[in-house]
Amino acid sequence: MNRKRILSGMQPSGKLHLGNYFGDLKNWVSLQDEFDCYFFIADWHALSSLYEDPHRIKEFSFEVAVDWLSAGLDPEKSTMFVQSEIPEHAELHLILSMMVPVPWLERNPTYKEKKDEIKNVDMSSYGFLGYPVLQTADIVLYKADYVPVGIDQAPHLELSREIVRRFNKLYKKKVFIEPGAKISDIPKLSGIDGRKMSKTYNNAIFLSDGEKEVGKKVKSMLTDPARARREDPGDPDVCNLYPFHKIYSPKAMQDEIASDCKTAKIGCGDCKKMLSETMLEGMKPMMEKRQDILTRPDEVKEILRAGTLKAHALAKSTLEQAKQAMKLK
Repeated sequence: MNRKRILSGMQPSGKLHLGNYFGDLKNWVSLQDEFDCYFFIADWHALSSLYEDPHRIKEFSFEVAVDWLSAGLDPEKSTMFVQSEIPEHAELHLILSMMVPVPWLERNPTYKEKKDEIKNVDMSSYGFLGYPVLQTADIVLYKADYVPVGIDQAPHLELSREIVRRFNKLYKKKVFIEPGAKISDIPKLSGIDGRKMSKTYNNAIFLSDGEKEVGKKVKSMLTDPARARREDPGDPDVCNLYPFHKIYSPKAMQDEIASDCKTAKIGCGDCKKMLSETMLEGMKPMMEKRQDILTRPDEVKEILRAGTLKAHALAKSTLEQAKQAMKLK
């Protein structure tokens, strides 16, 4: 069956958390039956923030693969591979970087946002500025029709489309496909301190956390800042807990919690206790599957090896076509 192709990746810059799961991974799992899916561990991209201390990238890469499998990615339905094991990514990145105007990269909103967000690492490197060029190489090597993104990320993909148009126009051959955005509805989840859930902020609930750790983190979550006392009415719409209830708690419980919070019938401690119970119930199948997968590490490595071999053949063919268009072959 001739299916459209999906391509996406995740950086192994740390453990995956619930933001990664609901922002990307859950959507990936749902796409497997409809699309020809290629998902890669973006270990070269991880160097943009871990270049001073890269020794844990390999460890995190394995953990990412375990989380993917635990969440439901199926090697029979999706091709999972490691970016750095396919040298064509680096070679095409180099070729494309020669023709991408610097102002295109400097106007990238992600570049500005992350430069402001990440304070503990010097992000003034070319690798960070040129991140979208490598990202474009990642996508076009596999002639991906779509890249799954949230609606707020769709403009970022336009830079890749511009680079594709520039290449195809320069060399008068449609080697690469302009990737489209496969828009997904991403729930807004904050970290335990109310800021964006991020490894950088040390405020994340990780997919690898055990029951005790999850319970401890839920207990410490920031709630409605205006609710200073138990008898004060609260506002679920500004509380950090309620978006998680919308995901993990039954609808009837959600409605009851919202009503009881507004009338101060329950306190934040009660709300946290209920969330901890429903969240752990929802996370339990993935936790158990993860522990099982960890007993078979060689199988995880073999899945990545097989996926990398398959992806490499496609990447090699595409790069050959690009070089032929450029009269380098």
